[in-house]
Amino acid sequence: MLVLLPILCLCLGMGEFLLNPPVSPVNSLPATTATRTETRLLLNLKKRRVFVDQAQKIIASYPVAIGRRGFPTPTGQFRVIQMVREPVWEHPFTGQLVPSRKNNPLGVLWLGFWTDGANFIVFHGTNPENLIGWAVSHGCVRMRDQDIKALLEKVQIGTSVIVIAQ
Repeated sequence: MLVLLPILCLCLGMGEFLLNPPVSPVNSLPATTATRTETRLLLNLKKRRVFVDQAQKIIASYPVAIGRRGFPTPTGQFRVIQMVREPVWEHPFTGQLVPSRKNNPLGVLWLGFWTDGANFIVFHGTNPENLIGWAVSHGCVRMRDQDIKALLEKVQIGTSVIVIAQ
């Protein structure tokens, strides 16, 4: 039986700082209408992979980095609530804005699927791609930039996101 709980993405980047990006409406992607065949994202923490399920068939999968010891990526069931291209990251302690480029710890895209109004749970690109496959974040799901771009083509606002431990 799957136990489903919300996950909180607290930190990102090389220094693992809290995530609180200012999101410009210019960067937010519009919601699209639902397709007849439901697409789901299935994140398996043990395998460190996200699977794209469409009509009960896996159509793609990508390796990911997950939360590290002490900051695990908890399990849960969610929906994609926001898609942002070239996100701007705000350092939570200094307030410094890091525009989308090589130094941005969010990579080229993020898919938000939970928020408490200040913090977000997201799949996001990452600049240290050598960390993909490891438990290194504070709960976020990191992906190679080319993989999250491919994932964007398969999901929309409202897509189901299921995170399991095994």
